[in-house]
Amino acid sequence: MTRIFEIAEKYVDDLAAIDPNFATSIGVAGHETELSDYSPEGHARTADLSRRTLADVKSAEPEGEPDRIARDVMIERMSVRLDLFDAAEYLRDVKILGSGMSAIRSVFDQMPRATEQDWRNITGRLAAVPAALGGYRQSLQQGLAQGKVAAKRQAVECAKQAETWSGQRPGTAAFFSTLLDAFDRSGIAANGLRADLEKNANAASAAYGDMRAFLTDTYLPKADERDGCGPERYALNSRVFNGTELDLEETYRWGWAELYRVEDELTQTADRIKPGATVAEALKVLETDPARQIDGVDAYQGWLQELHDKALDDLGGTHFDIDPRIKRVEVMIPPAGGALAPYYTGPSEDFARPGRTWWPLGTRTRFPKWFQVTTAYHEGVPGHHLQVGAVRCFADRLSRYQRTAAFVSGHGEGWALYAERLMGELGYLENPDYYLGMLSAQALRCVRVIVDIGMHLELSIPAGDRFHPGETWTHDLALEFAVERALQPREFMASEIVRYLGWPAQAISYKVGERAWLDAREFAKKRDGAAFDLKAFHSRALALGPMGLAQLEKEMA
Repeated sequence: MTRIFEIAEKYVDDLAAIDPNFATSIGVAGHETELSDYSPEGHARTADLSRRTLADVKSAEPEGEPDRIARDVMIERMSVRLDLFDAAEYLRDVKILGSGMSAIRSVFDQMPRATEQDWRNITGRLAAVPAALGGYRQSLQQGLAQGKVAAKRQAVECAKQAETWSGQRPGTAAFFSTLLDAFDRSGIAANGLRADLEKNANAASAAYGDMRAFLTDTYLPKADERDGCGPERYALNSRVFNGTELDLEETYRWGWAELYRVEDELTQTADRIKPGATVAEALKVLETDPARQIDGVDAYQGWLQELHDKALDDLGGTHFDIDPRIKRVEVMIPPAGGALAPYYTGPSEDFARPGRTWWPLGTRTRFPKWFQVTTAYHEGVPGHHLQVGAVRCFADRLSRYQRTAAFVSGHGEGWALYAERLMGELGYLENPDYYLGMLSAQALRCVRVIVDIGMHLELSIPAGDRFHPGETWTHDLALEFAVERALQPREFMASEIVRYLGWPAQAISYKVGERAWLDAREFAKKRDGAAFDLKAFHSRALALGPMGLAQLEKEMA
């Protein structure tokens, strides 16, 4: 192992020791009854580790190309993360997705439940929930004292989230009580274990109830009236999520141009679904035709699993080299209370826990298929599962940091959006229903670029567009625009807009990242001419591992 790989190995071990949630996400044993520390002291410990590691890796000389790439990735990622820490963004960590509050709950989704020891681990970690939320609250209280606060809208939505998970919302069981139900179904009998599990689950639920009260009574009155974060904070977050410096106003204009291009193709595809139909009329067919829908959660989950399995079988050996260790991806239904967008979690380092795609239900029990096919390719294969899972397999060429801790949204989400387009190119979306779904996904990502930059930078809507020309973006305008132009249900888009406002620049990383991947492929085609091989391009691209988009451009060139 080279010096740089040793530094990366040690960093992952040290991070797992001070960030148990991270340890669980990658499958490191020994921290199952602990939770990450989201207090100011906890964030400072993580920053100190990054500073020490950054100094070490900067002083190390690369011993070949893998070393050079690994070193550059660590320097870029740790530098921008330290910039984020120095800006004290953690003091206003109130957002509907990606907050410490949601991480404390969601780590339980990743924990195994097969054995008595598994349930003892869950019981022990439940006991740590009140203290973990207390540390998180300390950071928010320090933010209040310093005037570093999140927007009121985020506080309101996070209070609802805490209300749901605590069981205080009428008609909704506390999340932690569902763990007790799962234990009862497991058939495991152990003296005193159920009683301890119930006691700690009740304490965890009560802690989330207290969190709701704090957000409502203490935080909300002092929260920021403005939804947008402003250009300075947005530029920093854009570097975090994309790993490059973007011309944000150019990106905003490009988002509009892409939306117009996609809308032209949507019109053509609607005519294939119902001759002479508008896009809205075609969508009505897709949303109301019983033959185009699936009834029931179990049937929906089974259908999605079949999509994943077929993609794995078809693409392995043809357009991708797929390691046998990742020839499995599980479809999961997450607990209620989170954002409504599907998401992916990678396999553990030892592959004992497989990659998983998660499909929030909202209030639905009937599921139109037209949009979910392309989403399955995005979250599963050849999207996130193939990318993140493949990285886990490259221990011979990627450092442990690259394999477990270096995910960059622009790189990863860009790849997943590229994967959707690729499946259209390969003929998997020949059904016009599903092709319109892919185009709708593209329209959604264009809308994200427009409204995310537009809302946070308070830009104007172009004078030439039909939607409120010349007006400045607001939450309400963004929601109306998204429902109209992204072709998604209002319930979903309402959740999405709140998510964008709470997580500046994450939403643009999909389309911005896809742009980088398409540019890289086009460069390779021009460079290689008749010798260009798509499978070889994919193999080289995935073997590089995660990195910022600026480095991706350099490496692929």
